[in-house]
Amino acid sequence: MQIIDELYRVVIDRKEHPVEGSYTNYLLEKGTEKIAKKVGEEAVETAIAAAKNDRSEIIAEIADLHYHLLVLMADRDITLDDIEKELRSRRG
Repeated sequence: MQIIDELYRVVIDRKEHPVEGSYTNYLLEKGTEKIAKKVGEEAVETAIAAAKNDRSEIIAEIADLHYHLLVLMADRDITLDDIEKELRSRRG
């Protein structure tokens, strides 16, 4: 998905060139533990939305989860290519 790549590049840019007031920079400054907690929160919110069967809420929560995963990836120096290689390796 092109937007995921675009968003990841924005997150990386924020990491390399912090912007005052940026939520992404706030998370990166707080560190891995804070980012991991946000990923967990968003995963739970996604599951709850799915259980409620609210399509628009599910989409919104999945978008939030994707964003926080991208921040975690940037924090830990994991690229989209790393994830793609892992997923491809699982396909055999």
